[in-house]
This record gives sequence, structure tokens and C-alpha cells, in this order.
Amino acid sequence: MKNILLVIICVFSTQFLLAQDWKTDFSEAKKEAAKANKPIILVFQGSDWCAPCIKLDKEIWSTEEFKAYAQKNYVMLQADFPRKKKNELTATQQEKNNKLAEMYNPNGYFPFVVILDKSGKVLGQAGYQKAEVKEYITMLNKFVK
Repeated sequence: MKNILLVIICVFSTQFLLAQDWKTDFSEAKKEAAKANKPIILVFQGSDWCAPCIKLDKEIWSTEEFKAYAQKNYVMLQADFPRKKKNELTATQQEKNNKLAEMYNPNGYFPFVVILDKSGKVLGQAGYQKAEVKEYITMLNKFVK
């Protein structure tokens, strides 16, 4: 019984360690990026209505391979624009996301991925692409180098 409990604890601990650490505050993301000397990946998405956004999350952001890589190499910042009432953001968070959209996504593209340096300068932009995780990481890294 102790062995089963130990295995369960290990599995859940691993999942927790590899959870994507999405920031939702731009100032916090910039502070972390500056401290760790990492670029920022800013993702504009409609998590409950945008089919390509949902695919990008499933095929790239939520994979263990990407999460492990991102944890070491990027600060992840999310600006979500859900439409369903049950997923409604707080007024404060909606305002933060709107300001990010004014600065980095004025055309309202979804999904829209913006790679920023640690101070918030745009290094590159991307969207949904049908690609393997390694290919997507390579594409993102081209903007940073």
C-alpha cells in the first residue's frame, strides 16, 4: 500500500513541476524575465471559442516537451479573451489583457504569439502552425537569436 501511495505522490509531483507557469500580469512577467534573463512569449488566445487557439494549446503549450523547455528558456504570458460567461475574467484582468492587445495585437488576431525581449520589445510574431513541438520551438527560438 505504501508503494502505491508513493507512486501516486510521485506522479502528481511530476505533473505539478511541469505545469505551465502562465503569467497574466505584464509587469510581473517583465520582472521575472529581467531577473532570469529570458525572453517572454505572449500568447493572445480565445480559450473557449477559438479553434486554432485550442489546437495550439493542445498541440504545443500543454505538451510535457514544451512545458519543460519553456520553464528553462521563456517566461510565459497569457492574454486570454474568453467569451463564455462561465469563463469570464475579472474586470481587472480584462483591462490588463485589453491594454496588452492595444500594445501588441491591435488587429485582434487569434491565436497570436508575440516573442518579446525582457523589456517588452517585440522580437517576432507567430500564430498557429501545424508543427511538431520541436519545430515550433525552433521557430520561436529564431526570433530570440
